[in-house]
Amino acid sequence: MGVPQREIEKGVKILRRGGVIAFPTDTVYGLGADAFNPPAVERIYEIKNRPRHHQFPLLIADAKQLTALAEPIPGIAWFLARRFWPGGLTLVLSRKDSVPAHLTSRSSIAVRVPNHSVCQALIENLGNPLIGTSANVSGQPAALTAETVEHQLGRRIDLIINGGRCPGGQESTIVDITLEPPVILRQGIIPSHDINKAYSEYLEAK
Repeated sequence: MGVPQREIEKGVKILRRGGVIAFPTDTVYGLGADAFNPPAVERIYEIKNRPRHHQFPLLIADAKQLTALAEPIPGIAWFLARRFWPGGLTLVLSRKDSVPAHLTSRSSIAVRVPNHSVCQALIENLGNPLIGTSANVSGQPAALTAETVEHQLGRRIDLIINGGRCPGGQESTIVDITLEPPVILRQGIIPSHDINKAYSEYLEAK
């Protein structure tokens, strides 16, 4: 299902003024705001009823943007990024000191490059990373359609971009690469054996 350009433009305008929108991704529907806007990020915590110590993952346009968010970036990060990005892999890395405090109280940050034209257009036109959490109330099932987002979140958000049913149907797989070996924190759309195979290939190539 195609999304009209005017819907993308409307979404970007809302994001720029600190709004919160829902949008389709390659995994499940996402709930997003400008990651560098503290009141907007706080609003997502309230909308989702999410504990403040649970940080939000960020959606970026491409792997090169990692250098603005994470430091150091180990070789395994670039290897997994080349293998699985854009796609359903969220990487947990050591955050850069310059990352705003409202994004995480931890020493790490979670990042993903989505494989979806709507996400990419929103990020590129906004010019900042997007908060990329699932568009649901914490503890409830992830939303695969705009109708489910409407049912769960309704008027609490400023816009729902309807892109039809999400093709992935599962949340992203989260891998913590601040640890050695990397640890799968959440099994999602990318099977654990694919991650383990890639890590073995990385070790063999070193």
